[in-house]
Amino acid sequence: MPDVLWQGLTQDGLDQQLNLRARWPSHQEILDNCAQESARTREAIANKEVLRYGPHPLQTLDLFQPEAGADPVPLLIFIHGGYWQGLDKSDFSHLAPPFLAAGIAFASINYRLAPQVSLAEICTDVTDAIDHLQSRVGALGCLDHDFVLAGHSAGGHLVMQEMVRERRAVARGEMDRPRTAALLSLSGLFDLEPLRHSYQQMVLSIDERQVGELSPLRNAPASAPPVLVAVGDQETAEFVRQQNALVTLWQALDLPIEGLKISGRDHFSVVDVLTNAHHVVTRWLIEACLANSRR
Repeated sequence: MPDVLWQGLTQDGLDQQLNLRARWPSHQEILDNCAQESARTREAIANKEVLRYGPHPLQTLDLFQPEAGADPVPLLIFIHGGYWQGLDKSDFSHLAPPFLAAGIAFASINYRLAPQVSLAEICTDVTDAIDHLQSRVGALGCLDHDFVLAGHSAGGHLVMQEMVRERRAVARGEMDRPRTAALLSLSGLFDLEPLRHSYQQMVLSIDERQVGELSPLRNAPASAPPVLVAVGDQETAEFVRQQNALVTLWQALDLPIEGLKISGRDHFSVVDVLTNAHHVVTRWLIEACLANSRR
């Protein structure tokens, strides 16, 4: 009889929960559409630039800004998914327009990918990219305080991990105050342990130390900004379980978190809700960003 590896799942069962491309064969069409729409978006936006935050070719970010005005604007930072080993910042430029229309700058971050680097190094890239943005906010015309973070899938993990890292750094006296004012994680991963037992381990090479240090579900901060976590209602049970576990834990700790299921969306299509300025998730992000400009 096959061994049970995680939450009552055998190897085959666990891999089925985590092999998202196999579960949704339409994923390539969705990703191709994202890339095509993003290319058109970049052509249409005049106020854009690529910033480099490190020497590696992937240590770059795209910054899109609303029409120039007299006052600094709030900044939304987006981090793409791809199981830490694929996709690109340029695949998600099409998410920018609703935020630009609301007077919000939109940054899309690239990072080095596994297996060339470890998950810890990828997390460091995210920190370095945000450090670079923070160092240049004045020149970029952005507010010099409190960014809003959003991420999808692996990016949903990375934004949560960055926020937790900031809060721990503040507690240790390494930062004066946290800079994440609010956070959205779409179909994020919050516990790396099941990945360590899955087919993904061949690429990610996650060890027990990384599970302990880089799993937000295992490192609840003492305080947190407003957090929204959301999954599509067609998502796999493991992603739903991780979201529910995080919400349950953080609510028990009186941390500000809200969990949401989005109707008619799977793991790949859920990110496109951010192209709809009237969707509840997009409105939540816009309001979180604009709240910074009113402080």
